[in-house]
Amino acid sequence: MELVSRSRHLSRLLMQCADKQNVLGGRIIHAHIVKNDFQSDIFLRNSVVNMYAKCGRLEEAKFEFSGIKERDVVSWNCLINGFCQHGRGFEVLGFFHSMRREGLHPNPFTFAGVITSAANATAACEGRQVHCLVLKSEPEYMEDGQLVHTIAIKTGLESHVSVGNALVTMYSKCGNLDDAIRVFGGSNDRNAITWSAMITGFAQGGSNSEALKLFSKMHFSGIKPSEFTLVGVLNACSNMAALEHGKQIHDYMLKLGFASQVYVRSALIDMYAKCGSVNDARKEFDQLKEPDIVLWTSMISGYVQNAEGEEALNLYGRMEAENIRPNELTLSSVIKACSLLAALEQGKQMHARTMKYGLGLQVPIGSALSSMYAKCGDLEEGILVFRRIAERDVVSWNAMISGLSQNGRGKEALQLFEEMHLEGTKPDEITFVNLLSTCSHIGMVDKGWHYFKSMRKDHGIVPRVEHYACMVDILSRAGQLEEAKSFIESVPVEHGMALWRILLGASRSHGNLIIGAYAGERLMELGSQESSAYVLLSNIYASAGRWEDVERVRSMMRYRGVNKEPGCSWIEIKNQVHVFVVRDQLHPQIKEVYAVVRSLSKQMRDEGYRPNTNLLLYGFEHQMEDD
Repeated sequence: MELVSRSRHLSRLLMQCADKQNVLGGRIIHAHIVKNDFQSDIFLRNSVVNMYAKCGRLEEAKFEFSGIKERDVVSWNCLINGFCQHGRGFEVLGFFHSMRREGLHPNPFTFAGVITSAANATAACEGRQVHCLVLKSEPEYMEDGQLVHTIAIKTGLESHVSVGNALVTMYSKCGNLDDAIRVFGGSNDRNAITWSAMITGFAQGGSNSEALKLFSKMHFSGIKPSEFTLVGVLNACSNMAALEHGKQIHDYMLKLGFASQVYVRSALIDMYAKCGSVNDARKEFDQLKEPDIVLWTSMISGYVQNAEGEEALNLYGRMEAENIRPNELTLSSVIKACSLLAALEQGKQMHARTMKYGLGLQVPIGSALSSMYAKCGDLEEGILVFRRIAERDVVSWNAMISGLSQNGRGKEALQLFEEMHLEGTKPDEITFVNLLSTCSHIGMVDKGWHYFKSMRKDHGIVPRVEHYACMVDILSRAGQLEEAKSFIESVPVEHGMALWRILLGASRSHGNLIIGAYAGERLMELGSQESSAYVLLSNIYASAGRWEDVERVRSMMRYRGVNKEPGCSWIEIKNQVHVFVVRDQLHPQIKEVYAVVRSLSKQMRDEGYRPNTNLLLYGFEHQMEDD
């Protein structure tokens, strides 16, 4: 009895070391076990394997495991769950096969570990095979020290809560939502983990409204959500830009006392930023006393997502001042902020930072850098960075194709797509937006039609509004306005005013008053609030001498409260951005600026230049010339 009691005591000490990740303390106890010749105690040997595995010393765990002559199910579970916990899923599947070859029958904890490993390794096929074994197995339970075998009525071990949770998570992570729903629906013993797995699965699979409905059902079932549940449902709100729902979840989160949970707070900041409420995101961020790198990155990324590049750079400056080391996601977001501002010098500094921190050109930094250089006009450096990326993903290819297209090198952009295709990288929706935009810029109508049709036919990509807009632009730029008009009227998706706006602008450029008037009237019917549409339509009618229609359009513009936005431009000189707005008097050197403008305007008039007034309301051209 004394030996058994001592064995249990040492086992408890090893478990404490495992829980606290105290590998040094665990080794001391292990040495004590060896010295006192407790090696024959399978219970202690299993505890040693478990301690090393949980502390991440996987090779040591494997070595100790190999020294156990008569391994039992617990021995294998200690090894399997340790490797699973540390992300070595494919090895776990190998252990499972070896265990079965030894004739040992897996229990629910074995299955839970193996299925979780299949999920982490996105090995859906192997996970499904293990699920089949689960369905054939009989569950075993311990009651008052007696082993009782119970034949499951329907699905064997699938009804065990840990196995059911692992199955729902595995199918969700592998994208098999239908199977995840089936397992979830057949579970009679759901806990917070089961609900969280299904809610997260819906959110990751794009079924965001289903995630919100399930969260509501969970609440009314009386089950308290965990922090992982809240992260899942906040991600669903982010994906569908459901700000009001997100605010309700925020209130509920505060009520439950999860405000201090870093991952919940990060998801909350991300939700506000993706819903366009960046001020609320910043408010949440500023309330934190010591935000970690995840929260800094979420906030900087939020600014970038809302095109507030200057705020992103300012926040990064504050982060550096507080000596917080950025990670690759932080720096990629800051590089994107430089792209938004076309701030080449700051972008180069960020490039130097990535090398300083030893981050290299892996995804996502490589694609962010190549895109930044391209957008800032330094295309050669962008190409150099792109060619140095060891493993290019579709984002990297898209960035470079877009950069070439935007810098007038359309044929090279199309050639790069062919290279991408040969390397086996699968294009996405963004790839085809870039290709169609390129065809528009270089006037390749037939090539544009080819790419548009191949989206669905060859790649299974359903065209979205952006792709239809590119096709309208291709036809319109080529002067095929009738074809563009017919194409718009055949578009099967809801496009609002976007396509008619493109056609109106093209009609003005090609001088086609009939189609221009038709497109403009469609925009008026749809209640456009863009001043350019009213200005163009008014000028089209004025050119045709239809003064009653001119007055009607201008009256409608006043009635709807549409105002022409003042022009704005900016330039970066010596790392400082100078912003100018029409009739602006705030710049400290405004007098010198206007003096140069007047001098240039005089030289232009002397050489015969006359301004294009097509974007002015008819009747105000002379006022502009006088100004």
